[in-house]
Amino acid sequence: MDKVIEDTELDAIKERQRAAWASGDYGLIGTRLQIVGESLCETADLRAGWSVLDVAAGNGNSALAAARRWCDVTATDYTPALLQDARRRAAAERLPIRFQEADAEALPFGDGAFDAVLSSFGVMFTPDHARAAGELLRVCRSGGRIGLANWTPRGFIGRLFAVVGRHLPPPPALTPPSRWGQHEYLEQLFGARASDIRTVARDFVFRYRSPEHWIDVFRTWYGPVHKAFAALPAGTQRTLERDLTDLIGEFNRSGDATMVVPSEYVEVVIVKK
Repeated sequence: MDKVIEDTELDAIKERQRAAWASGDYGLIGTRLQIVGESLCETADLRAGWSVLDVAAGNGNSALAAARRWCDVTATDYTPALLQDARRRAAAERLPIRFQEADAEALPFGDGAFDAVLSSFGVMFTPDHARAAGELLRVCRSGGRIGLANWTPRGFIGRLFAVVGRHLPPPPALTPPSRWGQHEYLEQLFGARASDIRTVARDFVFRYRSPEHWIDVFRTWYGPVHKAFAALPAGTQRTLERDLTDLIGEFNRSGDATMVVPSEYVEVVIVKK
């Protein structure tokens, strides 16, 4: 399970994470992941009229998908800039979603307040996994569903974070986010309060003009990668770029100059007891 993290250390980690996600422009990355939110809502079998909470919603992929299914949706994130992007998207589609700044480890909602709780590539990045899982369970009603999309350790994005971590090690107290992509770890986090936990492996396919194009986009706009490059000296930046090029080469199935890289994630549906 998670390592024990002191509250003062936890607060410092969260501040660094918030700054990382606010850097660059995650919306330019996140909008391309919309298909994941649509698939998650279908797998969770959402029903019109359900109260749905999207936790660590980012720019709102799962919240938007739930609202398109006539659910009563609330979206939360601890990074105001990401929520503002989600608000713009909801307004453009005329979808009535409530947005609220909130920490996934301390959700400001009552026990059992929601029929379904969702998070796509969001709650997995919280520092205290056990606390975050406990909050998802707390705000979900008995018999309700928790739907998650989590990158796996062996998939492309899981490997990306491992590569970045070799150059810029994360705080030793943190459990890797990609552990949320392993069924046995989800059993540890949720099993005692779940009547069912189902996981299905899926791929999100990154399609870019070239490997160099992907690196440029993620280096410029994707907060964790943007911050990693900014924190490294020029020589180490070049090494990181070479390592990322090699990683893409392992996964790229395009057969031409473009980049077509499948990245494994698990789609999870947990039924609360």
